[in-house]
This record gives sequence, C-alpha cells and structure tokens, in this order.
Amino acid sequence: MTLARTRVRGGVGESAPRPDGVPKVRGEFPYASDLYLEGMLFGHTLRSPHPHALIRAVDVTAAREISGVRVILTERDLPTRERFGLMKRDQPVLAEGRVRYAGEAIAIIAADEADQARAAAKAIVVEYEILPPMSDPIAALGPDAPALHEGGNVIDDVLVVHGDPDAQAEVVVQGEYEVAMQDQAALGPEAGLAIPTADGGVTLHIATQWLHEDLGQIAPALGLPNEQVRLVLAGVGGAFGAREDVTLQIHACLLALATKRPVRMSYGREESFYGHVHRHPARLFYEHGARRDGTLVYVRATIVLDGGAYASSTSAVVANAGCFAAGPYRVPNARVRSVGAYTTNPPAGAMRGFGAVQACFAYEAQMDKLAAALDMDPVVLRARNAVEDGDRIITSQPVEGSEPVANLLRRCAALPMPADEVAHPLRAGRPSRDPLLLPGGAGNLTHGEGIRRGTGFAAGFKNVCYSHGFDDVSHARVRLERTDSGIRARVHTAAAEVGQGIVTVCQQIVRTALEVEEVIVETPDTTIGSAGSSSASRQTWMTGGAVLAACREVRAALEERALARGRAMDELAALLDEPIERSVAWRHRPTEKRDGHTQNHGHVAFLFAAHRATVDVDLGTGLVKVVQVATSQDVGKAINPQAVVGQLEGGIAQGLGLAVMEEVLLRDGQVRNASFTDYLLPTILDMPPVVCDLVEHPHPDAPYGAKGVGEPPTISSTPAIVAAIRAATGRELNRVPVRPDDIVFGTVARSGWRIVPGSDPAMAARA
Repeated sequence: MTLARTRVRGGVGESAPRPDGVPKVRGEFPYASDLYLEGMLFGHTLRSPHPHALIRAVDVTAAREISGVRVILTERDLPTRERFGLMKRDQPVLAEGRVRYAGEAIAIIAADEADQARAAAKAIVVEYEILPPMSDPIAALGPDAPALHEGGNVIDDVLVVHGDPDAQAEVVVQGEYEVAMQDQAALGPEAGLAIPTADGGVTLHIATQWLHEDLGQIAPALGLPNEQVRLVLAGVGGAFGAREDVTLQIHACLLALATKRPVRMSYGREESFYGHVHRHPARLFYEHGARRDGTLVYVRATIVLDGGAYASSTSAVVANAGCFAAGPYRVPNARVRSVGAYTTNPPAGAMRGFGAVQACFAYEAQMDKLAAALDMDPVVLRARNAVEDGDRIITSQPVEGSEPVANLLRRCAALPMPADEVAHPLRAGRPSRDPLLLPGGAGNLTHGEGIRRGTGFAAGFKNVCYSHGFDDVSHARVRLERTDSGIRARVHTAAAEVGQGIVTVCQQIVRTALEVEEVIVETPDTTIGSAGSSSASRQTWMTGGAVLAACREVRAALEERALARGRAMDELAALLDEPIERSVAWRHRPTEKRDGHTQNHGHVAFLFAAHRATVDVDLGTGLVKVVQVATSQDVGKAINPQAVVGQLEGGIAQGLGLAVMEEVLLRDGQVRNASFTDYLLPTILDMPPVVCDLVEHPHPDAPYGAKGVGEPPTISSTPAIVAAIRAATGRELNRVPVRPDDIVFGTVARSGWRIVPGSDPAMAARA
C-alpha cells in the first residue's frame, strides 16, 4: 500500500532552503555566545603563560577581594580527580601541579560582571618553576626524551604493512614534507550557559559537535550521575573539529554548581586560540617506487604527528594518516609508520580531513615528482594507478560502491579552464583595470609583469563514518501527528547542526519518506540517545539513516492502522486521531579493529575527490593569486545539491588557506599570532571561482546512496594548489603553507632529522 498523494516540495534531491538561513543572514539567529538568563554570572579562566612548568603555589587572596567575585576554583577545590579527554582521559580539569602547554587552565572565576572576573584572574598570583619546553615531536619520540606523561611520549603508533614491504623498483623518488598547525577558525567562539537544577544537577546549553561524548566527560568530572547532567545544543557558529573536545563545559558547570547561579562562559578570540585544539602539525618522510611505465610498485612512509600536550583524537588521526598514506591508488607493497607524539605545544585534535590532509599533501607531491622522473603527464600517471571498485588500498580493504577515481580525474581535467581575459590581466603592455585580479590584489605590487601561470592536479580520499570496530550508532524519533492546520511530522535527534545542514537533510528525508511537507526538527539534547559526532562526514549517512528508518516504521504503522480500519492511506486526518511515533537506533555494518600490521576491513566506505587548481604567481614578490579551483567528487547522492556545492566551496576555502596562508605560528610552544589580525584567513577576495562536478554514484548502504561530502574538498585542494605553484615557479615547495620567501628564494623545509621512510621515528638521527 502506498501513499496516493501529491509529492511534497523540499524533498531529497532538491535544493530545499535551510530553516536557519534567513535568521542567520538577518543576524537574528541565537548563537551560544548570545545566551542570557536573568541573574547569571560570568565565568573566566586563568591560563598558564608558560608551555612547561611546575606550579609551586597559587594565591587567590587578593582576587577574592575584588568586588563582584563570587567564587574562585583551583584544582584543590574540585569535587573529583577525574580527568577528561576525547579518546584518552589524560587531561586534568585544572592543572594539577604541572602545566604542559601555554594556555592550560589554572583557575576559574565567576563574578557578577565579565570585567570583574577578568580582573580577578589578573590578581591571582601563581608561582611557577619553569621547565624546558619540548616542542619538537621527533625529539620527543627519542629514547632519551623526558616523559611528559606517565608511560612516555608516544600517544599512538600505527604500522601498516602490505604485500612485500621490501620490494624494489626501477624508478624511485623520495621527499620530506611538512604541514603546519592550522586553526579551524570558526567565527563563533566557544560559549555555553550552565544552569544549576533543583536536584543538585546542572543543565548546560553548549555549542558542541557531540552532546553525549561531552556528557560522558562532564558528569564524572562533576562527581554526578549522567541523569543529573543534561546538555542542550546551543547555536553553533562553525566547528570543523574544534568543538569535538571539551573546552569550557566542565568549568562552566563547576562554577554554576559552586555558586548555585547560572554561569555563562564565552571565549574571546585570543582565548579561543588557546582554548581549543588545532590541526596536527606533521613531518612526513616518503619514498615511492614504480616501474618505467608508471605502475606503482611500493610506497614507504614515516609520518610524525605533533599531538601537543594532551591526546585528544590523536590516536584516530594517526590511524587515518597511516591508512590513507598511499592515496587513492593501487599500491601492491607498502610499509607505513604513523606516530603521534606528546609535546609541550598546544593540543592538536580533529580538523576537517583528520589525518588524510597531511598524508595527501605528501603523497600527491610524490606523485608529481614521480611523473617528472618518468616524463609522464601527472594526470595520466594518477589515472593509470587509480583505484576502482574491487581494488584494495594498503590496509588490504577493497573499495566498494564508489566511482572509479580515474573517472574523477578525467572529468576534473575536462572541466572548463578560467577564461583567458580573466586569466592574463596584462594585455599589450596595458595593466588590468582591476588590480584585484592580480597577485597582491589591492596592494597593486604588479601590473602583470613577472606573473607566471601554473596548473596542478591532486586526488584524495578518506573514510566516512567511524572506523576500526567503533560502535557507530545514531538514534532518531519521528512523530506523525494531526494539527489544526494539517498533518505535521516532528523529528528529534541529538545530531549537532554546526552549519553543515543536517537539520535540512532530516526535513528532506522525512518529506520524501512520509510525503508530509511540514517537518519540525526539535532542538538536540541528551534526553534522546546519541547521534554521534558531527564529524567524519557521517551525519547524513548515520542520522539521515536513523531518520529514514524511523520514517519507514511510522509508515508501516500507518499502513497497518489503515488496513485495520478499512481506510485509504490518503485519509490521514482520520488515521491520525492518535499520533504515530517510532524511535530507532541505526548502525552501519560492523568494521574490524586494528591489528598489529594492518587495519584490514576497518572502514565503512570511502570518499573520493579530484581537484585542479590554476594560479598566477608574481615571481618577484612570491605572492599568489588562485585563479580557479575545479573539482569532481563522488557525492553518492546529492540530498541538497546547493548545500553540497556550499560544502565543496567551504572545504576548498580551508584547503586554500592551508596552501598559502593559514598557520598557527609557534615558538618554543608559544602561540605568536592568536588573533584574526595575525592568523591569516582567506577572504572573499582570496577565493577563486569554483567549478563543481557532482558525481552521483550511490552507495547501497547509505540513505538514498548519500555518502557525505564535507571533508574531501579540503583534503586534495591543498596539494592541487601547491602543485600549480610548483608548475609556475619550478620550486620544490615541500611545506604548507607556502610562504613568499619559499617562492622567491627557494626556501626548503627540513626537520633536521634523518628518517628512512617506513622506519620507526624513535630511531631518527640528526641530519
């Protein structure tokens, strides 16, 4: 029995409008930093100025005398000694006798006004015994390095062995590469409002990516059962991985419980740089071997990721970097060693691409080196070795349900190139009328002389959803009801809307599955089961899958009711005298846990993309203008095509930033540019036109075949842009972001260490 009604608007495959779009454009959308409650206090954090030190004494006497200060808490005042952390519970709520990075929390304050709390923080006297920093992750892995944590400085160590790791080849290329620390740069800073409840618990309104994971860390730290801690999603102003970790959540709750008053905490921009994790800086040592016809024989690599002071998600990032270290290519033999190290740098964690970004920059540079050594077109070399369904990656897992990567490369190469009149601003000695088209833009450092054009290609891939045996689940509840104005559906999940559009996706799935136009998506909270994190490009697959499964159960119940009453299915008003509601827990197929040498079938499915970048480079100043980026990406099914294009453009913006400007500058563990004045971000004037080719190759296990789209745009756009700069300049460019002096003077990044690709970095020798 089927629904015999007119198909509703805004279903799967349409560019349905976002329900939060208009209020966000108008400035009416309430973000977490806008939270307000009468009588609330303001929280603030005192942070260490030193990257590594012992705390000898903390004196809060003067601070407590400041007008308006209600409470000051140090580690002595904590209700428990529970630690927190995303994958390893290795981080104290407040520093316990030792600080491991500049910015670590020492004390927290609640006061009537924000400036009073800040004044109190300045009045706290902390006596430090400063210790030498350990900012080099390779040095931290050495046998003689002092341990920053009990158990040593290795956060995780993954070895991938595939085929014959000692295979030999006719043509061999090597390279050492560096990826700098990148910030997620969400416009909305960390913020939340904690409200004490009558039962001695607390309700926290918080901008986060994963409500239930936060709950699992917050409640033990407060010494409360989960039932007394409720989390509600507040408006999230961007995430990109930075909100997977606990930042101010525990601190705000502690202050609210101590004062029995609501407490709001909101970081300023500088504090945000210290308060959240960043992309892992990486050193990568690679060797590729191939036959003379371009067929890959082996890849050997050693990847060292700087995890910073605490583990966060480093274990998973290390595993991803190892799994995807050879790229989307058929590689019969491999040995890859991927290691994450503790240092006294700021903690590193999740950021869009999650380990695959670092590896892709290195292996795509290697593919270009190999193409040059073989005198072969880079696209031809890639296509010759590109994986397709049935091929196995270096973890021995076969690719299934994906568009052949060679097709993506060819389609990307065939996309329109930038128009010639836009591409070459200098014509017959006449300067361009628009200096913004030139490298340097409004700075007008050139009229077109000395500009050289280059084009580069890259391909990349990554997993979708959680991997390696994790019990990946999403819960959803769907209710179909009759109202005075008609038929309405309500959806409740804990999925965090962080700007990616999961609220719209849920609406579209319900409209398509139940053929009802009015769909209300309720505010996510912890009164329903977990939806997992809004990360790993998984929410459309997982929460979308849960919503679809719940809709199917609702529809089955409706059909059963119609049959029992002898009614037609289109008589919804009569059939819904009582609402129909169903809840489901939806899981993807099981994955295998990691073993000692390979991850086997550790992933659910893979996401693939190809990018082509065109750049203009001013050889005299080293300035770069990205003229165009083109991409072909296997999206499975575009649930909302306009939103998919938006994800591709946003991801490319972050890839461009990493390629030519974005870097958290560190000196002996100190952040030198903790502001959006000094941390350079692409603006609308830096973004090029983006040509998108959405390839729909549905995956049989995903809702409507949709695979998730958010991460691949960042993964291979960076190496494509750098490849284009290499083509224009002839420079090696083995580090991102590329700096002007790299282009003008041919500066080459070297770690100062000798590591044989594929070997244990603990055995590194000084160069």
